[in-house]
Amino acid sequence: MNRLGAATSPYLQQHKDNPVDWWEWSPEAFAEARERDVPVLLSVGYAACHWCHVMAHESFEDETTAAYMNEHFVNIKVDREERPDVDAVYMAATTAMTGSGGWPMTVVLDHDGNPFFAGTYFPDMPRHGQPAFTQVLQALSEAWTQRRSEIGAVAENVRQHLANISGAAGAAGDWQVDVDAAVETLAGEFDPMAGGFGGAPKFPPSMVLEFLRRAAGALGADSRVSHMLSRTVAAMAGGGIYDQVGGGFARYAVDRGWVVPHFEKMLYDNAQLVGLYARLGTELGDRVARESADWMIRELGTAEGGFASALDADSEGVEGKFYVWTPGELVDVLGAEDGAWAAEVFEVTEAGTFEEGASTLQLRHRPDDTERLESVKARLLAARAERVRPARDDKVVAAWNGLAISGLVDAGLLLGESRYLDAALAAGGLLWDEHCVGLGTPPPTSLRSVAPSLGAPGRASSPGDLTRSHSGSGGSTSELPSVEPGERQRAGVETNTVRLLRVSRDGVAGAHAGVLEDYGCVASGFLSLTQATGDATWLDRATALLDTALTHFRSEDGGFYDTADDAEALVTRPRDPSDNASPSGTSAMVHALVTAHALTGEGRYRAAAEEALAATSNLMTKAPRFAGWSLAAAVTLADGPLEIAVVGPSGPDRDALETAARRKPGAVVVVADEARDDIPLLSGRTPVGGKAAAYVCRGFVCERPVTAVEAIS
Repeated sequence: MNRLGAATSPYLQQHKDNPVDWWEWSPEAFAEARERDVPVLLSVGYAACHWCHVMAHESFEDETTAAYMNEHFVNIKVDREERPDVDAVYMAATTAMTGSGGWPMTVVLDHDGNPFFAGTYFPDMPRHGQPAFTQVLQALSEAWTQRRSEIGAVAENVRQHLANISGAAGAAGDWQVDVDAAVETLAGEFDPMAGGFGGAPKFPPSMVLEFLRRAAGALGADSRVSHMLSRTVAAMAGGGIYDQVGGGFARYAVDRGWVVPHFEKMLYDNAQLVGLYARLGTELGDRVARESADWMIRELGTAEGGFASALDADSEGVEGKFYVWTPGELVDVLGAEDGAWAAEVFEVTEAGTFEEGASTLQLRHRPDDTERLESVKARLLAARAERVRPARDDKVVAAWNGLAISGLVDAGLLLGESRYLDAALAAGGLLWDEHCVGLGTPPPTSLRSVAPSLGAPGRASSPGDLTRSHSGSGGSTSELPSVEPGERQRAGVETNTVRLLRVSRDGVAGAHAGVLEDYGCVASGFLSLTQATGDATWLDRATALLDTALTHFRSEDGGFYDTADDAEALVTRPRDPSDNASPSGTSAMVHALVTAHALTGEGRYRAAAEEALAATSNLMTKAPRFAGWSLAAAVTLADGPLEIAVVGPSGPDRDALETAARRKPGAVVVVADEARDDIPLLSGRTPVGGKAAAYVCRGFVCERPVTAVEAIS
């Protein structure tokens, strides 16, 4: 066993028995490289990555290759999901040096962490125009020993390029972007036949679709908006990218038509898609949201109340084997008649739509006999459960669990499923109990411990020295600062700081510090729980996190860095406002700030949101596909946002008002029996004539309270 045996990350654990002498990312690894005068080989991947497994089997498990790596390099293995800061810096270097990126990522560094070579997957033998991994290693080792000055020049050029990228990320403009122009750009990239944007591979554009949903209200006359939304959600839900038997979406489709997925299933995708489909308010949306939420709880839920990160693409060493079917297999499970019917319904052919005569299941047209369909699906699901299951990456990532909370809250409220709210509350309790640390204490060691060669500040107290709150979901906030309405800004002072840890496993948090996306997504999740429960505990927790982020992550231009000001100093401080498969830290923070302002009335939260959006204005205008979540926030801000307090005795009248309010795109809604001061949006709001009433505010202007559903506008 190498040094990875004690790692928190399941991905690192997968490599603990490699003959490669792996190190975790640490000051000691760089010190070892300097002592031996060898370069650092950095390998970055994640547990559900198919090609990471392939390269591991071909090269890292090979004794000869490992021996060469151990002799000529110090080898560092990083889980990109555990250390997104390290991943972001070196992925930027990889794309700059090669024109593309992906995982596994292979980067070679000097003793100061500067990259001078980058690539992704390398085969064990030369093929497809690629050299063998051993050939690459030999060439790099030779260059290190014989052409060191050339390596230094390359490393310096790359370092300067990364610094320029980080500086350019904050070019400021006006947050009030031209929504019409963004829609025009998206329409030009839209695939009218298959839905989605661009060609293969196709990723679920969750955040762009939410932007379109919100923009439909602002651009009601533009039919393209609703068409792009409806066509895409239907195409994805009917394609092989969606698990027609068990629910949940795969990470992406390898083809234009959403037929064949890359079979790994990620929490961050499904957390967003559960909420998106629930908010559609359609029969399709309700069904997909319910099936996917059930899958998420059933297959990703952990014993501690959180959600695991992902399911692998492979089982028994074969990609997709768990999910695909042949006509014969359908007959074996269902019998001749139902088997033939299922093959027709799910487009399972003799030739196969995947590999070796197997097909993914598609449901492009839902049959009239839904009872028969549900019976077939249940029997296939039961039969599939007997197969060897894909491995599960069971680490709990703070940001993605924040997304899961928000998605489950929306599904629970809009579909009337209390069990989804229960799951969201459990995840919120886990995040608070295990991931949120310290009040008036120094940051954890992982925030400050840095290789001296990378410009480290001094060490702080160890994680064991930190106080930890254990109030749980809906519990006491005695360890939070005492904050009265109008005084909530006191939560942002340094002595009342709440810090986030990024990952936990089996209920024990790891040492790695949370990054910006963790603060934004977890705060948003807590604010969703505030709206769902009316419990001000969650509001206090959310604003405590936001105040920490405003103190430690803001940049001079009003935007945000992705790491804290006292975090480990890498070759550059990462800053990327663009959305990828999940919201960027910046866009996640903007949404949380907008909601916090609506609930508290504190202008500093809205001001910070507007400044951060202004710093991403160029991205929103020029590349809307990579700014969907920022665009959605911009539409909501331009619309007010819509703030609705529903107050009155519980019963059908209040329920009807609440349902109508929660269907408004981007609305911030809170419900209570009577006026309350612990959530400022409820302050002074009373029932009207003993009846439930809705208080609607938009753009700093409040309308008269209404008691009729149709009056909510």
